[in-house]
Amino acid sequence: MREVRRRVVVTGAAGYVAGLILPGLRERYELVPLDVRAEDRAGNPVDGLVTADLTEQNRDAYRAHFAGADAVVHCAFVRPPDPGEDVPAPSSLGGITASVAGQGEARFRAEFANVEMAYNVFQTAREEGVRRVVMISSNHAADYYEPLILDGKCDVVTPAMQERAVGYYGWAKATYEHLGFIFAQGGPGEPALQNVQIRIGGPRETDMERAELGNMRQVRRGLAVYISRRDLVQLIVKSIETPDIRDRHGVPFQVFYGISGNSHAFWSIANARRVIGYAPQDSSEVRFHEQLARHLAAAAGDQ
Repeated sequence: MREVRRRVVVTGAAGYVAGLILPGLRERYELVPLDVRAEDRAGNPVDGLVTADLTEQNRDAYRAHFAGADAVVHCAFVRPPDPGEDVPAPSSLGGITASVAGQGEARFRAEFANVEMAYNVFQTAREEGVRRVVMISSNHAADYYEPLILDGKCDVVTPAMQERAVGYYGWAKATYEHLGFIFAQGGPGEPALQNVQIRIGGPRETDMERAELGNMRQVRRGLAVYISRRDLVQLIVKSIETPDIRDRHGVPFQVFYGISGNSHAFWSIANARRVIGYAPQDSSEVRFHEQLARHLAAAAGDQ
C-alpha cells in the first residue's frame, strides 16, 4: 500500500530560509510553496510556487491553498519599503546595533504587517483544519540578552525566559509567539491549533569569514548561533511530525532555538532534544575549525 505523503504549505517559499529547507522537505512531503513573487533572490523560478499575498485581510483569496494541509511552515516576511533608510537589526556578528528610537516608522509598519500576516496564517490554518503550524521566528525575539552574555553578565538564554527584544524586528517575532500561544489554547467553539516557534540562529556559512580577524567576541557569536542546513531541516521535520508537543500544562505549544550542536552555544536546545528528539548532526567548531584556528592565532598574537 502506497504511503500517503503529508501535505505541507511553505510560505515565503522564494526567500532565503525556505531556499535552504525546500529540497529536504520535498523529499518527504507534498509541498504547497507560496510567495508574492515567483522567483528566488537570484532570479531562479521556484518549482511549483503559487503566488499569494498572505497580508491580504480577505483570507478567501488564499484559503484554498491551506485546505487539506497537515502543516504550515511559515517563513514569509514583509521587508520595509526602503530598508537602507532604517537602522539594521541587531548585528549578526555580536552586539546590538539598533535602537527602537532609531529604526524609523517604515520598519515598524513592515513588522506590524508581519504580525498581521502571522495572524492570517494562524487563523486560516485553524479554519481549514490544519493540524500544526511551524513558525520561523528568530533569536531576536530575545536579543536583549545577547550583549549581556557576550559581556559575561549572563550565561545562557532558555525559551522559558521572558522575551526581551531590542528592536521592532524582534518585537514582531516575540508577538508571533504570543499569538501562537493564544491559538494553541483554543477556546469556545475554536479548536486548539498546535504550533512550534523556531527561534532560528545563524543559518549562514559566512559568519566566521566575516568576523574581524582575532575578534573573539564576534567569533564566539558566530560559533554559538550556527545552524547547518541539514540540522535546520531535521528541526523542522521533527517539529512537524512529533505526535505530542504539549507543554507541562497540556497546551500544544513549544518554542525551540534553531542552532546546531555547538559547544559554544549560549541558547539552550535542551527542550528541543527532550520534546521532539532533536539530535543535531553538526557543530560549528568542527565545521569552521580552520577559520577558528586563524582567529585564535591572531588573538594570541595581539596579546
